[in-house]
This record gives sequence, structure tokens and C-alpha cells, in this order.
Amino acid sequence: MSVVPYKDQQDGKKAQVANMFNNISKRYDLLNHLLSLGIDITWRKKAIKMLQKDQPKVILDIATGTGDFAIEALALNPEKVIGVDISEGMLAEGKKKIKNKKLDHLIELQMGDSEKLLFEENKFDAVIVSFGVRNFENLEKGLADMHRVLKPGGKTVIVEFSKPKKFPFKQGYNFYFKYILPQIGKLVSKDQSAYTYLPESVQAFPDGDKFLAVLEKVGFKNTKCRPLTFGISSIYIGEK
Repeated sequence: MSVVPYKDQQDGKKAQVANMFNNISKRYDLLNHLLSLGIDITWRKKAIKMLQKDQPKVILDIATGTGDFAIEALALNPEKVIGVDISEGMLAEGKKKIKNKKLDHLIELQMGDSEKLLFEENKFDAVIVSFGVRNFENLEKGLADMHRVLKPGGKTVIVEFSKPKKFPFKQGYNFYFKYILPQIGKLVSKDQSAYTYLPESVQAFPDGDKFLAVLEKVGFKNTKCRPLTFGISSIYIGEK
């Protein structure tokens, strides 16, 4: 059973996720940093550092949202970063941000479906995703398409929420995620479903070794998982 934001709607997960992000796009950055206490910025920096040795020149950022991870990827000195997302609202916010920072010659944001990427095979040196893969309607299909557009020898680096395993962090985290986060999310974004969906989607996501198994199933090799901040999030790496 697929976890969706709006349980009273008939639309599939993809349409609902796009709708949800359109609804919260104007408050998304604020909420992201607020709800993670700013740690999400550190997580993205750590993930990008994992590509330093590879010096990728052309990078694809999937589920780019408002472009934070694409902007972070400029630390690698690439020639081009292309960000794709299914939410027009998020892309509009991202384009504004990138224009204000005068980065539009390096970063290009476009509408795109992670499961049907409109790029040829073997195009990108690296494919990156932060907090996006758990929103895929079909996880395997999305990862397989990422693998397809990656050059042989290229890497994917994925940051995603995971579930802490150790007492007392596991209990505190579950309480925060289940009871406090949806309330803050509802107040700031005015969309209750979005921040009820977040903990539910994290619970349903196959994290750790289970996710590495899915990466390997679609063709990635030399896969690794690096837990961050007591296991709240993890960085996953795979090569083509």
C-alpha cells in the first residue's frame, strides 16, 4: 500500500505529491530548516563532499524542489547542474532563488518526472537526490531511470530520512516526528496533510540495507550507506 499525502483523494501518489509541494512551496525552505533545526544544511554539505574526488562536470539533481541541493553541488565546481521536479510551485521558488543569487548560468531547473527522465542514456557524471526518493511513486522505476542517465563509472548520492535504532533517540525522534512536527508544519504551511505524510512516508521507506538492496537490484554497484545524526538521515552512494 502506497503512502499518500491526501487519503481522501483518488489521485495516484505522484499527482498528490506534486499537489502537496505546490501547496507548501512558499513556506518549504523555512519549514525544512526549522523542523530539522538547520541540520539538513549540514547533511547536504556532507553528501556533496562524497563526490569531491570524482569532480563531476555535469550533475543531475532529482526532486530538486527549491534548488538547495543543486546550489550546494556548485561546491564541486561543475560546468552545469540540471534540477528536475514535478512541482511547478517548488520550481518557481527555486528559479527565483537561483536568479537572486545570480547562478542561472550554472543551474537550470525544469519540470521532470523522476521515473521518466527526458535525458539520453549515459549523460550525467553524477545524479544527486536529497529527501526525494521516498516520494517516488515507484521506487525501483525511479532509481532505474537514474541509473540509465548516469555515465558508466558515474555516482549517485542520495540523502534520505531513516529511522534511528538506538534508545533513547529512537523514542524521542518518533515522538517528535509523530506529534510535534505535524503541528508545526500545519501552523506554518497551512497544509496539515503534508506534515502528517512526512512521518508516514519515512516509516514506510525501506532504509539502510533494504534500500541498498533496491539500488543493487536496479544495477548500482559498490553501494554504501552512511548514517547521519544518530540515524535520523542517511547518505547512500552507488556507482554505475
